[in-house]
Amino acid sequence: MIYRAAAEGVLVFHLAFIGFVMFGGLLVARWRRLALLHIPVVAWGFFIEFSGGICPLTYAENFLRVRGGEAGYSEGFIEHYLLAVIYPAGLTRGIQFILAAVVVFTNAAIYAWLLFFRRAP
Repeated sequence: MIYRAAAEGVLVFHLAFIGFVMFGGLLVARWRRLALLHIPVVAWGFFIEFSGGICPLTYAENFLRVRGGEAGYSEGFIEHYLLAVIYPAGLTRGIQFILAAVVVFTNAAIYAWLLFFRRAP
């Protein structure tokens, strides 16, 4: 039971991490120093998508599920709503390249807005 709960915690963290990669720049608008964390996180997200790698959080989640006696993803509440977002069906290298570009362009637009239109006095 503890391993399953830990695996679900990793899954929720993974989703939050992806959200921070994509939209953390909006938080930087409020807390400028957060850019020191956000920029490396964006670089990591870009690297994983562009290289076709697998995020270590995926390995951690699967390890915990196996330790908990699960052979795969069972249909709990969290899995039902979050797995398709984090691990979409039909994910190909081409789609990963598009996702990498979306990460870069979304964050470039947010940071451009912060730098050019929201200058602090």
